[in-house]
Amino acid sequence: MGADDLAGGEKNLELRRDAEGLALVGDGMVLRADFSALLPRLRPDRLGRELLVRAARVRGVEAPAAVDATAGLGEDSLLLAAAGFTVTMFEKDPVIAALLRDALERASADPALADVATRMELVEGDSVAGLRGLGFSPDVVFLDPMFPARTKSAAVKKKFQLLHHLERPCDNEAELLGAALAARPRKVVIKRPPKGPLLTGAKPSYQVAGKAVRYDVIVPPPA
Repeated sequence: MGADDLAGGEKNLELRRDAEGLALVGDGMVLRADFSALLPRLRPDRLGRELLVRAARVRGVEAPAAVDATAGLGEDSLLLAAAGFTVTMFEKDPVIAALLRDALERASADPALADVATRMELVEGDSVAGLRGLGFSPDVVFLDPMFPARTKSAAVKKKFQLLHHLERPCDNEAELLGAALAARPRKVVIKRPPKGPLLTGAKPSYQVAGKAVRYDVIVPPPA
């Protein structure tokens, strides 16, 4: 299946299906969403130490609901779902959405991931409109406006190179944050580079930071 019509005319990219599932191929690189690669991070002794899980944690809620407004390949959503969240994922690029949907289908057939996959729902479409029409108030809205990868891993660099063919860094940050806050969550969690600027200059209530990433957490005042 060619990606030409789906990826805004990127003629050097192609979607191919093989025994391992759906993959985006181009420029000598292969991109595939593979949740099984994250299994070590889902172990109970490691999951609670994940910075995203710490930033998103909501106390006193038995079955918290999260919205991942910038789902990408779903790795952050997988961490949240493994931590007990029901996650609604929005992805507007049809090629990335196809890769993510394929990963979900494979995870549903994997005994090690099936239970987590049941808590993940993919919605293909614009998250700004999606947040405005949710019909419920989520506990957490997670935002990951794409930023340039800073890593020594060649494999990760290649992954971001292919992703950047399809989706550019967010150009409607103010609108995205506004829609997230308008959904009336308990908190908005924003993924940023460790020394990157605040999203739209919005001051967080607190931050959870590591060497490779920082999470800015905005806790809106009670309605």
